[in-house]
Amino acid sequence: MSEHTYNIIELVGSSHTSIEGAVHNAIATAALAEKHLRWFEVMETRGHIEEGKVAHWQVRIRIGATTEH
Repeated sequence: MSEHTYNIIELVGSSHTSIEGAVHNAIATAALAEKHLRWFEVMETRGHIEEGKVAHWQVRIRIGATTEH
C-alpha cells in the first residue's frame, strides 16, 4: 500500500427519499470540484418532519481526496 496525503471535505447532503440518497448527492457535488475522492465517513444523520412524516434526510459527511504530488 502506498502512502497518501488526503484533503478532507465536509458537506451536508440531503434527499427526499433516503439516507443513501443524501450521501450520493453530497458525493456527486464533491466530485464536481475535487478529483481523486477515495473514502467517506458519515458523521451525523438527521431528518426533517412534516405532518408527522419524514420530509427529507440530511447527512453530514467527511470525504477524503488524495492530494496530487
